Amino acid sequence: MANTSFATGWKWRQASVIPGFGLSLGYTLSYLVLIILIPLAGLVWHTASLGLPELASLATDSRTLNALRISFGTAMAAAFVNAVFGVIVAWVLVRYDFPGRRFVDAAVDLPFALPTAVAGIALTTLYAPKGWIGAWLTPLGIKIAYTPLGIVIALIFIGLPFVVRTVQPVMEEIDRQVEEAAATLGANRFQTIFRVLLPGLFPAILTGFALAFARGVGEYGSVIFIAGNIPYVSEIAPLLIVIRLEEFNYPAAMAVATIMLVISFIMLFIINLIQAWSRKRYGYA
Repeated sequence: MANTSFATGWKWRQASVIPGFGLSLGYTLSYLVLIILIPLAGLVWHTASLGLPELASLATDSRTLNALRISFGTAMAAAFVNAVFGVIVAWVLVRYDFPGRRFVDAAVDLPFALPTAVAGIALTTLYAPKGWIGAWLTPLGIKIAYTPLGIVIALIFIGLPFVVRTVQPVMEEIDRQVEEAAATLGANRFQTIFRVLLPGLFPAILTGFALAFARGVGEYGSVIFIAGNIPYVSEIAPLLIVIRLEEFNYPAAMAVATIMLVISFIMLFIINLIQAWSRKRYGYA
């Protein structure tokens, strides 16, 4: 019996995929609890102490609702744009060899390294009514800076790398013989793209979309300059939280933060469900 137990224990240790799994799992759970779960639980706890009537009054304030609508609406619009053009950029980088390709590939990561405030100032300089691009658009009646459209452009700028870097590795693994086989069977280019390539890329595209959306919802530095922060027009929810804190209105700040947390969690949970379904549907589970 002792030999059997020893052999069984030895086999169990041999079957372990990662050495030190218990230690690494403990560190992971500790990090998750201390850095993420406890601060979020504290936020929810303090917000719950306000009471339902007061929380409902703060949550249904017209300025709060408008700021939430702008934040989530512009983040969603920017994520959709990035989901389209990010795939195109990744396709160009993977499938074509051209002069300056390495430079373009490195430039995609620029929003990761660039301070968000610098990005906001640069975009405002370009799209302000007297900016390099805004000066040409203003006579046409097109205003970008200090409008929700300017917020969308800023979020596109900071969200594009998430889609490109998520889709690019998956795209590199697709064998070109798959496209050649589809062409041999009579598929045209559009059929090859939409029936052969995109189904395999869909989980990665959805992941990039979720990352770009999540980043856009909480973005602050690159938005506050180009948004103009006009209440009921271009005021974002993160800025409203800062304003409430500066006014020492902590209950209102916590209410806005909690609402953002709940809405973000629900939307990301739905996206994760769609990701799981798509992986199962297309055989990537």
